[in-house]
Amino acid sequence: MKVGVIGLGLIGGSFAKAYKAAGHTVYAHDADMSILDFAILSGAADAPLDDDALRYCDLILIAIYPRAAIDFLHGKAQYFRPEAVVIDSCGTKIHICAAGFQAAARYGFTFVGGHPMAGTEQSGFKHSKANMFKGAPMIIVPPVYDDILFLDRVKQLLAPAEFGRLTITTAEKHDAMIAFTSQMAHLVSNAFIKSPTVLEHKGFSAGSYKDLTRVAWLNEALWAELFLENRDHLLGELDIFMASIQKYKNALESKNKGALEALLYEGKRLKEEVDRR
Repeated sequence: MKVGVIGLGLIGGSFAKAYKAAGHTVYAHDADMSILDFAILSGAADAPLDDDALRYCDLILIAIYPRAAIDFLHGKAQYFRPEAVVIDSCGTKIHICAAGFQAAARYGFTFVGGHPMAGTEQSGFKHSKANMFKGAPMIIVPPVYDDILFLDRVKQLLAPAEFGRLTITTAEKHDAMIAFTSQMAHLVSNAFIKSPTVLEHKGFSAGSYKDLTRVAWLNEALWAELFLENRDHLLGELDIFMASIQKYKNALESKNKGALEALLYEGKRLKEEVDRR
């Protein structure tokens, strides 16, 4: 299989390494030529992904920022072969899927929205690895939902990455869910660490501090773009969170132990409930 990878950051670099390790031919592109050159020299890719190489790719994996991914589709879709399957890796889906499905209808290839639920707080090609996705969930937004043969084909195309589970959904459902499961976690972590107390935390912090602050370390340009792409869903989750936090604040201010215990129990009960599912 001939695979094209656009973007050699953490996700794209891991895709390139995974498919190369599985014995496939990997063509790659990155805006930073030094990274592309290193990827080829290190054996993570075979050659640059130019317009001519695009014409021969069976699978094209787009792993760049959402707006850049849309620009890439607008500029390069004409070079994709009709049999090609194009899968993006953007953290939001509504805008990229609209652009991808439109381009696919015009030029005859197949577009599938994708979001690998894997990674680390570190970014860049140097942190990518061939087993990054092993056992991890992969969310896909297909053009059709009732074609078992097509969905099996997508599963086979993604097999070299060794995902543990494919979750099939719509772009709208994806963005609504991700606002809660991913974007809110990054936003709250990033805001939490801004307390001046953080400067004196050493010797007073353990696992709970590390868990809560891990994703405060992020790529600010990427996450700002993702937050704005998903602004409405994220604002809705923020409203819910802030209203909930206000209840804890009210209970503390009024020294209402019963109310505080009830709030804490409710949170514990919900955690137990969702973990059983």
